Amino acid sequence: SHVAVILLLFAAVFISYIDRTNISVAAVAMQDALGWSETRKGAVLSSFFVGYLLMMAASGALANRYGGRRVLGFAVIWWSVCTLLTPPAALLGFPALILARIALGLGEAAVFPASINMVGRWVPPESRSRATALFSSALSFGTLFSLPMTGWLVRQYDWHMPFYLFGAIGLVWAIVWYRVIPSGPGPHALEMPTHAPQAIPWRRILGLPAVWAIVVGHFCVNWQLYLLLAWLPSYFKSTFHVSLTDAGLLSAAPWMASFVVANLAGHVADRMLRAGRSAGFVRRLMMAIALFGGALCFWWLPHAATPQAAVLVMCFSAAAFACSLAGFAPNGFDIAPRFADVIWGASNTVATLPGIFGVFITGWLVDRTGTYEAPFLLTSGLCLFGALFYLVFASGRKLID
Repeated sequence: SHVAVILLLFAAVFISYIDRTNISVAAVAMQDALGWSETRKGAVLSSFFVGYLLMMAASGALANRYGGRRVLGFAVIWWSVCTLLTPPAALLGFPALILARIALGLGEAAVFPASINMVGRWVPPESRSRATALFSSALSFGTLFSLPMTGWLVRQYDWHMPFYLFGAIGLVWAIVWYRVIPSGPGPHALEMPTHAPQAIPWRRILGLPAVWAIVVGHFCVNWQLYLLLAWLPSYFKSTFHVSLTDAGLLSAAPWMASFVVANLAGHVADRMLRAGRSAGFVRRLMMAIALFGGALCFWWLPHAATPQAAVLVMCFSAAAFACSLAGFAPNGFDIAPRFADVIWGASNTVATLPGIFGVFITGWLVDRTGTYEAPFLLTSGLCLFGALFYLVFASGRKLID
């Protein structure tokens, strides 16, 4: 049933995020054990995105051609093996570890495009906002789980343990996936030509302003996301001088807010669509909340005088961000249902750039100015731009059959 599909997609995104984020905690212990400089640590943390970026558009095309079941199953096995190999690679030497992290990124690139493909095949159209928001919200849940869990495993055992445990969980998931999900197109797959896989009309897709609205919206939303993922603990520690444990706890609250609101937004979006609201209106509304809300939060954040006030603003920011998962995320189904996976692959390629440049620019601005005000105001401005761009160019009508 489509419920089993959605729950397993949620689990796949969850596993991808625990495998992706565990190193941000383990790296502290690895740095001591292996004698890394800050620069080396930074290279390890960012190398994942190299693989992720390189494979993103291709994984959307592969899911479109071979189906999400096959592509996602292979991807989870691939990246779980890469997770298991991370400790031996680190002990082998720095280049081996960088290669393992890039390989992990190559595998994880497939998780969202393949999941979008499975939603298109298995979930009825009137439930797709909810389904997309639910499996996407697993990124918040995975982050929430991974950071304290990795810290506990490193303290109880050593820095190897999170990689072995989380890698094994992925292999168990793959066994369940292939046992439970039948092969075949799925009950809601659009009629695919049976003789040969349809060529992807890249020029038509990339020529649509509505696709660029998704790309720009996705980029601006991810700038917020990666800023929160990478810099939240450091911000609390350096601005309010809280302990690292407290910084971790304070950083967890926004992810909880994001998880809850994402699923609420998915339900509201589907209800509005069923009540007769146009898809264009619903997607624009969700993105307006996400990006105008984000702009307001990041503009106000430098004025937060206490850690409690800052956490509250960050919770609002993460909650606003979560509404986008019922905005740009299912928008591909509205405009080109047969190529929603391809559109996601293309938009997430551009939206991965903040993971590399946004995170770096934030650090550079903090070094230059001594506070977080400049990167927060930059983020606020980007959110404003993204909101306006999306409102002008987005569409909810089917533009490609």
